[in-house]
Amino acid sequence: MSTAPVCLTLIASRELRDELFDYLGEQADIVSGFTATDAAGHGHDVRLQTQAERVRGHADQVVVRIVLPQLDATRLLDRIKVSLAGTRLVYWIVPVTEFGTID
Repeated sequence: MSTAPVCLTLIASRELRDELFDYLGEQADIVSGFTATDAAGHGHDVRLQTQAERVRGHADQVVVRIVLPQLDATRLLDRIKVSLAGTRLVYWIVPVTEFGTID
């Protein structure tokens, strides 16, 4: 495992939003912050849970992005797989070639 930065992206149903945010907030030893946006989920495997979603043809979802070292991303994902099992949370990890703050 590497300490190189990666971006862990999580996609969850909007119903899971508050629980996910609270959970990530409790992981202060790994997660120093994250960015979240609302999204519209499309695709064969996307579950349309409400009548409104079925009418619109997409699922209301939240996308969370966290930039952290690869090792921490793996540790966080291991924790999520236990604590949020069964939630159909979608994830992926991509390398980050540069990360910083412009003051």
